[in-house]
Amino acid sequence: MDHRDLVRVSKKMSLALRHRPDRFGLTPDPAGWVPVTDLLAALRISRTVVDEVVAGNDKQRFAVERGADGVDRVRASQGHSIPVDLGLAPTPPPDRLYHGTSAAVVPSIMAEGLRRGGRHHVHLSPDVETARRVGARRGGQVAILIVDAAAMARDGHLFYRSANGVWLADAVPAAYLTA
Repeated sequence: MDHRDLVRVSKKMSLALRHRPDRFGLTPDPAGWVPVTDLLAALRISRTVVDEVVAGNDKQRFAVERGADGVDRVRASQGHSIPVDLGLAPTPPPDRLYHGTSAAVVPSIMAEGLRRGGRHHVHLSPDVETARRVGARRGGQVAILIVDAAAMARDGHLFYRSANGVWLADAVPAAYLTA
């Protein structure tokens, strides 16, 4: 399968596992897991394609594991707009984290801070390069915001780290941001 087809399937998997499982007849468990066979049937794709998408995704958006019942299951690593409990424990963050975004929205972010919107958390990157890639996903000029994660943690804000290395927070108040 060529790269464009894998990207198309990845986007469809994101929709099915993060946002609209009902549209595909899927019922995730409380932690967001869906039997791989159910996903294959819903998206009309092969296990080989799912494995290619999971292995080839540079952001490791998906995870596949064998459940306690012996059934292979798949879920999105984070970014859900549906209720899920990813089972993440609060984790001390590095001193600095980064958020890549469109330069056009920086003034409002600097006034209001970063909010999770319809998702469970604000997504933060561990390095500038990753933040730049994330910020570039919608095109246009990219701005990298620096998050004083150490100060946030000292002030009682909690951070979580997803299986694919994305840092998560409920919000990032403007006082902790530098443009």
